Amino acid sequence: MSTEAIPFGRPMLSDRELDLVKRVLSGSTLVHGPMTKEFEEAFAARVGASHAISVSSCTAGLHLSLLAMGVGPGDEVIVPAMTHVATAHAVEYRGAKPIFVDVLDETGNIDGDLLAERCTSRTKVLLPVHYLGLPCDMDKIWSAARSRQISILEDCALAVDASYGERRAGTLGDAGAFSFYPVKHMTTVEGGMVTTNDELIANSVRKHRAFGYDRALGERARPGIYDVDSLGFNYRMNEVEAAVGIAQLEKLAEFQSARELNYKQLYARLEGVEELKMFPSSQGKAHSSHYCFNVVLPKDGSVNRDDVVRDLAAAGIGSSVHYPCPVPLFSFYREKYGYREGQYPVAEWMASQTISLPVGPHLPEDGPVRIASALTQSILKRKRKSF
Repeated sequence: MSTEAIPFGRPMLSDRELDLVKRVLSGSTLVHGPMTKEFEEAFAARVGASHAISVSSCTAGLHLSLLAMGVGPGDEVIVPAMTHVATAHAVEYRGAKPIFVDVLDETGNIDGDLLAERCTSRTKVLLPVHYLGLPCDMDKIWSAARSRQISILEDCALAVDASYGERRAGTLGDAGAFSFYPVKHMTTVEGGMVTTNDELIANSVRKHRAFGYDRALGERARPGIYDVDSLGFNYRMNEVEAAVGIAQLEKLAEFQSARELNYKQLYARLEGVEELKMFPSSQGKAHSSHYCFNVVLPKDGSVNRDDVVRDLAAAGIGSSVHYPCPVPLFSFYREKYGYREGQYPVAEWMASQTISLPVGPHLPEDGPVRIASALTQSILKRKRKSF
């Protein structure tokens, strides 16, 4: 068995990325160029969307999408309590209020049965997060949205290639936002993408990612002459990032196959450990993108997460936490809205006892065996100490 350290994530870059970046840097166009257009078209085809608009981050994509959907002060947006804080921050950027909903202990996804009681006349958007890459129960979300004429914005930060029925994440609502952070399924170093089949949303996102110009660079009859008729932002992706994205997209199928194999091997080796709650890679119509492998330790705290994480680190196994706190219990949201412990019991349990394990294509061949072995040994050791 190898002794090579296994980090939680590592970008998988090669000469192909370097060659495309050199091509950009040897030219004269670093923004608004052909690499960005090629990347957007390729990503739209991959997802099955009419439009894909590159942006500087997934957070920027969420912000721009909410703007395109008309979200503003006085509006409410439904957000799961268990997500990255960026999901709720994007709502705050628009001056709207995030309304948090607890999640399901089977999947970590938003509890669709709670939507009806949380929606009000001020609810403008449902913002489901496909937790760790497994799509939410979209039938319940579609039903809640249709009955109230509410828009749906998918947070697809961890859901590249995830699917629900015959459709891929990013086409399950009015728009979807993806992340290309370095340890995601694919990277552009930093960056994101908005996908949509709605031309009005697409046009709004394109316009407002670049200051609110009324004409894009290639649409100006006279160079340098344009008008600005709305407040926009500097949320563009540059040509270097797009070049990396093109190369990464070419490898994505290979990356995803490795993730799925590693995930299934870990699940099979840990399935009999009674102290662990694990999430399925498929449920009903939903099929995961296998971002990482989460285990949740017992609610009673009989196995201490910090102790297990230390044991894993000692064995050379990197880990992370998704996520360390329900968003409404972070200081900003707690102090602004008065949220308190006990309001989101499932999210609170997951936040206190979840460990995220790596499944990416950077794992060595014996990676799943080593991870499962180190985790199992740690739990057995901690159990003996508790007796």
